[in-house]
Amino acid sequence: MPRIAGVNIPGNKKIPYALQYIYGVGRTLAWEIVKKADVDATLKADELNDDDLAKIRNMLENEYTVEGELRREVSTNIKRLMDFGTYRGIRHRKGLPVRGQRTSTNARTRKGGRKTVAGKKKAPSAK
Repeated sequence: MPRIAGVNIPGNKKIPYALQYIYGVGRTLAWEIVKKADVDATLKADELNDDDLAKIRNMLENEYTVEGELRREVSTNIKRLMDFGTYRGIRHRKGLPVRGQRTSTNARTRKGGRKTVAGKKKAPSAK
């Protein structure tokens, strides 16, 4: 299991797919990194030699924002929105969907489980 950017990438997968285990590296960026580093895309991560791994590490370190640095940047951006009191910041603070989704139904993932009122009884059904 090679270690790149503080992440153990799976050794049994081809390198473009293994790179996607790093936070901030998606499909397009992974293929771009493999091409720029001039690494054979058909090799599995365990089959890479030290020179190829060093090329990929240096490229990720110098040219891209990934892992901890990217997480920190995203959280500071959200914190800034909350400090300014923007609409999006208020939605983040309340734990509601931020991008205009409906909340009357759905949105359970963001809102959490249903909150019930203790001691409330159902109204008797009319006959």
